[in-house]
Amino acid sequence: MQNIRSIFLMLAGATVFVAMLLFTFSVTLAVGGILTVLMVGRALSLKMKPAPVRAKANNGQREMRIWNDGRGTIIDL
Repeated sequence: MQNIRSIFLMLAGATVFVAMLLFTFSVTLAVGGILTVLMVGRALSLKMKPAPVRAKANNGQREMRIWNDGRGTIIDL
């Protein structure tokens, strides 16, 4: 009778250990997936910045260069 109880307790303990192991693994995969999606979204949003726009001033003087580099307008006199 003592051996049967010992075997049952050992199997119950092993079952709980495997359940906790699977839970930890699944949470790790879920967090990794969320971080991957966030990193891909950030990389794509950085790529979708508008291209620099160039414009020319037609005032008859020396050519003035104006362009936008995505961080602000630059005027070269």
